[in-house]
Amino acid sequence: MFVSLFGTGMNHAGVTWYILEQTQSTLAVSLMVALVTLPGLVVPLIGGVLIDRVDRRYLAITLDVARGFIVLGVAALARTPHFNLATLYAMVLLVGMGFAIYWATSAALVQEIIPRDHLVQANAAVLIAVQGGMMSAGAVVGFLYVRAGISGILAMDGLTYFVSALCLWSLRRGYRLPQRLGQEPPIVEAAAPVLGEAVMPPVGAPEAFEPQGLIRGFLAELREGLAYLRAQPRVFAIGLTYACMMAGVISANVIVVALARDILQSGPRGYGYIEAGWAAGAVLGGLASQALVRKFSPASVAILALVMLAFGHALFPFVTVLAAVVVMNAVFGACRALGGIVTQSSIMAVVPQRLMGRTQSAFSTISTLMQVVMSFVLGWLAHVASLKVAFLVLGLIYGAAVLAAVQARSLARQPDSGEQETLQPV
Repeated sequence: MFVSLFGTGMNHAGVTWYILEQTQSTLAVSLMVALVTLPGLVVPLIGGVLIDRVDRRYLAITLDVARGFIVLGVAALARTPHFNLATLYAMVLLVGMGFAIYWATSAALVQEIIPRDHLVQANAAVLIAVQGGMMSAGAVVGFLYVRAGISGILAMDGLTYFVSALCLWSLRRGYRLPQRLGQEPPIVEAAAPVLGEAVMPPVGAPEAFEPQGLIRGFLAELREGLAYLRAQPRVFAIGLTYACMMAGVISANVIVVALARDILQSGPRGYGYIEAGWAAGAVLGGLASQALVRKFSPASVAILALVMLAFGHALFPFVTVLAAVVVMNAVFGACRALGGIVTQSSIMAVVPQRLMGRTQSAFSTISTLMQVVMSFVLGWLAHVASLKVAFLVLGLIYGAAVLAAVQARSLARQPDSGEQETLQPV
C-alpha cells in the first residue's frame, strides 16, 4: 500500500500540474478530479460481486498489473508529439475505475488474512502506509516533475504498480475462493424467497459462463449483499459513519485551499503546511490507535474523534494564524485516523468474509456519492455565502457521522438473535 499510494500521489500531483500548466484552467483540473471520482459511483456495484467471487489477492494483482501497463503506455506516449490531454483524461478514467475496485479488494484481503484480534493494528498499519506514501510523494514530486516531466512521473508511477503486485504475490500461496472462507451460516434465512434467484453458479461450472446465467447470478449476489445490509442495521450504521466521515475529509479540500488563500493569505506554501499537518497527524493517530483502543472502548474513541472533527471544522475559519491552523489540522488528521481505523476494524469484525467485498463496495458507493455532492455544495456555499457557512456545513457532515456512530453503539448493546454470537465489537 505504501508503494502503491506513493505512485498514486506522484501521478495525481504530476497530472494536476501538467493540466494546469497546459490549460491555465482550474476547470480542466476539476474535470480530471471528476474522472477519478465518478467511477466510484458505478464500478463498485460490479466490483463488489467480483471481489466476493474470485481470489482477492489475484484480483488485486491483476488490477495492479493492468493499471501499470496503462500508465506506462501513456508515459511512452507523453514523449511523442501526438500526446494530448484526451489521452491523459482517458488514463485517469481507467485508473480511477481500477482504484474503485482495488480499495475494497484491499480491505477484504486485510479482513481475510489478519486475525480478528489484530484488526486494529492492521488497519492502523494500512492507514500509516497510505498517508506515508502520499506524504512522501508530495514531498518529492515537485523536484521530480522539474527534472523528469510528466513522462518521467508517469513512468515511475507505472513501475510502482508492478512492485505492489510483487508484494501481493509474496503475501501467500494458493488460490482461495471467498465463498469457502469460514463456516458462516446463511446471512438471510429466507434467501431464496427474498432474492427470487439462485446464487451464481460456482466458478468453473458450465452454466457460470452462459450470459443469462451470469446476469442472473450477478443480480442474485448483488441482491444478497443488499439484503444483508437491510437485515443488519448495526453494520449499515457503522458503514454510514465511515461514509460520512470520508465525505467530510474529501470535500474539505475544496474549502481548505480557499481558507489558505482568502483568510490566512498564505498562498500555496501555507496550504502545503496545512496539508503536511494533516498527514503528520494521521500518521501519529495511527500509531496511537492501539493504545487508545486498549484504554478506552473503541466506540468512545471513534465518537470523540468525530465530535472533535465536527466542532473543530465549524470553528476553523475563525482562526487566522497559520501555525494554529496547521496544529488544528494535525489534530483533525489524528481524529480522522482514529475514526477510520475503529470503524473499518468494526466492519471487518462484524461482516462475514464472503460478503465483505459487496459490503465494502456498497459503503464506497455511498461515500463517493456524498463526496461528489458535498464538494459541489461546499464550493457553491463558499462562493455565494461565505467560507464560515461552508465550514459550518462541513461540521454538520461530521455531526451526521457522530449520530451514525452513536446509533451503531446503541445497536451493538442490543441482543440480536440474527447476528452471530462471535461477531462482537472490536
